[in-house]
Amino acid sequence: MLNDKSVPGVNKDAGKRSLSGMRPTGALHIGHYFGAIKNWLTMQDELKSFFFVADWHALTSEYENAANIHEFIPEMVKDWLAAGLDPERAVIFQQSKIKETAELHLILSMITPVSWLERCPTYKEQLQQLSAKDLGTYGFLGYPVLMTADIIMYRPQWVPVGQDQLPHLEIAREIARRFNNFYGDFFPEPEARLTPQPKCPGLDGRKMSKSYNNGILLSESMDSIALKIREMLTDTARLRRKDPGNPVNCNLFPYHELLTDETTQAEIREGCLSAGMGCVDCKAILLRGLKDFLEPMRERRALFDARPDFVRDVLENGNKKARAEAQKTMEGVRELIGF
Repeated sequence: MLNDKSVPGVNKDAGKRSLSGMRPTGALHIGHYFGAIKNWLTMQDELKSFFFVADWHALTSEYENAANIHEFIPEMVKDWLAAGLDPERAVIFQQSKIKETAELHLILSMITPVSWLERCPTYKEQLQQLSAKDLGTYGFLGYPVLMTADIIMYRPQWVPVGQDQLPHLEIAREIARRFNNFYGDFFPEPEARLTPQPKCPGLDGRKMSKSYNNGILLSESMDSIALKIREMLTDTARLRRKDPGNPVNCNLFPYHELLTDETTQAEIREGCLSAGMGCVDCKAILLRGLKDFLEPMRERRALFDARPDFVRDVLENGNKKARAEAQKTMEGVRELIGF
């Protein structure tokens, strides 16, 4: 079996790395921040981190709207930078600019059993959820193979995922293991770094989603947010101001758990249960918390809006760094398989 020392160009710091990506399919909302980006900010200080714009992944379901993907890319990167991602501390790059990923995807597709892809729990779920789209394509079925190429290309130890994404990562581990069994011990099997999934429901009580248009956008104006909060669903059992409510059943309270200090949370809880505080008062507190949270991001984003070349340069520099890593990996892959 070959090891890292016997393969040219292999990275020796792979165990200190993490990788994650996000599809550019629309404006980012606070669910994206608390569900992913907040964790990324921690990782960029602890590990050599790679964050990529997953535009090829977006194409698997949005192939009829490819022009939209291109437009969303700089907007998403600006949201990342405004939230605190630092191109000096992390590699920020665009998936489709690293052509080596397509080569590794092709090689991995040759050894991946179709049954592994068909058994992926999210495959059939997404087919049902997105039934209005024609997703009976090779690309959609092979999504986990492309994802595996994205991950193992940079040889990270850690991949931040939510509980619902564990099956995808397990397939990546199995594909890496199968490659190693055929050709030599080359790819480390990536491990999950579970990302806490905060309860951050949509404004209508459903899951916060771009497709439902029920979220609070990171780049949204406070006037727009205030209108949404005024119309936001709260405790449906609390019909009148004098009726006591229950924060457990309120769609608003999970936002306070994310944005409001514990002392104020306790006051809100007591005021709701005793009917001493109305939903209008509760929403006013939330609006102040949202303003304090989002205003610094919007100010930073305005700087990037005024400097579009900066965002382009961030991606170009990140692409160079990612490409250099990918080229090293592919040198080893080609040697192992004899190509």
